[in-house]
Amino acid sequence: MPRVKTGVVRRRRHKKILKLAKGFYSGRRKHFRKAKEQIERSLYYAFRDRKQNKREFRKLWIIRINAACRLNGMNYSTFINGLSKAGIELDRKILADMAMNDATAFSVVAAASKAALGK
Repeated sequence: MPRVKTGVVRRRRHKKILKLAKGFYSGRRKHFRKAKEQIERSLYYAFRDRKQNKREFRKLWIIRINAACRLNGMNYSTFINGLSKAGIELDRKILADMAMNDATAFSVVAAASKAALGK
């Protein structure tokens, strides 16, 4: 029985990996084994960091909202509590944008939050 050779299959597999490794430094783009190791690591980092990116942005938004709340005489947690009691459904991204770019609108929202808490 003749042996099976992997010529076409192997070439296709190598080409696929080396195409993904385009732009890497030195042997990590030229040598299959190094490229494969780096591609596995890179895809892992990409998957992980898509999640971390969301966390980082949420943290940044909360910091910005808290700073604006303190200018309006309250802290972040009481502000968010007042918003929920007032029935105002603005997400943190929008609130952070208002805090940065439209302070008057944010102070109106903060006043509504205070009113809902009865302060």
